[in-house]
Amino acid sequence: MNSDHHHKYTSNDAHLGATTARDAETLSAGSTARNESTTRILDGHNALEKDFSRQDAYGNGYGMHSHLDASHDSESALRQMRTAGSISISPELFEKLYLSPQNKVAGDLRKTFGNPTPLALIGFLLSLHPLSMDLMGWRGAGGSGAASTGWYYFAGGMLMVLGGLGEWILGNTFPFVVFTSFGAFWLGFAATLQPIYNSYGAYADPSVPGSTGLESVGFSVGLAYFLIMMGLLCFIYLICSIRTNLIFFLIFFCLVPAFGLLAGSYLQLANGQAALAGRLAEAAGAFCFVTCLFGWYIFFAIMLASVDFPLDLPLVDLSGIIKGAAEKRKVDHVE
Repeated sequence: MNSDHHHKYTSNDAHLGATTARDAETLSAGSTARNESTTRILDGHNALEKDFSRQDAYGNGYGMHSHLDASHDSESALRQMRTAGSISISPELFEKLYLSPQNKVAGDLRKTFGNPTPLALIGFLLSLHPLSMDLMGWRGAGGSGAASTGWYYFAGGMLMVLGGLGEWILGNTFPFVVFTSFGAFWLGFAATLQPIYNSYGAYADPSVPGSTGLESVGFSVGLAYFLIMMGLLCFIYLICSIRTNLIFFLIFFCLVPAFGLLAGSYLQLANGQAALAGRLAEAAGAFCFVTCLFGWYIFFAIMLASVDFPLDLPLVDLSGIIKGAAEKRKVDHVE
């Protein structure tokens, strides 16, 4: 790499402020549109530069670096985006919109489609938040949240799967897997509560009058195993979320013990320890409740950014704590 090319990556310190977030969605699309894009964390700044300089049909380059910051209005930012060869955009701003590290995506998908992230988040929150209060037994609630079964289907299940598919279309692998897997969880949980699926009815003891199977050891242990697997899945997501932002990380940080405690509740129920099972379920509900507080915060932050609201809620970018493998290879190559 010659010295002039190296200087191009170290001399520019422009970044797009979160106050121009509506244009940032467009800019994030353009900044990832070329397969030949190259990225580098700018020295001394928390900004990510995408360079897709190229020549036109007449061999004239129009790939000058565009200096965009919070002082630019929407119109001038868009005009510069259309002609710029390279654009700097804050990694935190991208992850605020998509909950995913920036990646290369062909085409203009992020300019064509809306942001699916808040759709999946609201489906998650409308399901988990009532369930958390049910698990804590507020005002006599209980029954494993069966009163919200419809929401588990049409909010937790349907909205999260739709949001996950939207992330897949945009090329955001991590939120795609997270949202669709949780959508499947809510659909499965709702089905478990429905007698038509016979998930607990299969354990009913015909020799015991009034037996439904819910009281059986087999059902409680089997459900606990599934919850343990969800805890393991959330632990993997927790590790991966270190490359996103603090709020997303804290969501999984709370979900891991929540699933563990809920699994323990069913295991103790199978042991005949109903009182202990109730306390574990209450603790699981408390962790779920805190999870939802973080969830509402990140949902609010994304919605504010989507309408270019002047109020900016920080999510605390973590992507610089552990450098990506591609970035480390690129730095080593440059040096």
